[in-house]
Amino acid sequence: MKKFLLLLAAVAITASTAQADVAMGQKAYLKTLKSKFGINGQQFAAQHTVSEWEDLFADGAKGFIKEYGDKYPAATPMLNSPTMQDKLQDIGDFAKQYGSDSGNVPSCG
Repeated sequence: MKKFLLLLAAVAITASTAQADVAMGQKAYLKTLKSKFGINGQQFAAQHTVSEWEDLFADGAKGFIKEYGDKYPAATPMLNSPTMQDKLQDIGDFAKQYGSDSGNVPSCG
């Protein structure tokens, strides 16, 4: 019983940590990229499926930086900045959570 409770606690902590990354990613997107991309968080996340977002954010988000740098050239310096590198993983978590095939809808504008 004790092992079960420890396992349950570990799962709860992991789930809340993952949700925190999604919330941080949503906040980071709205604060840094929404104005550059000109679309809200829901429109942004719906541009790709979960699998496509996973591919774009793999390997240090190189695919994301390339695709969105090409789409929005004015955003390229920001996408390549060291401060954005810290936020990209969280933005990726947000995009994957609300990808077009996820069935989830963010509550952000």
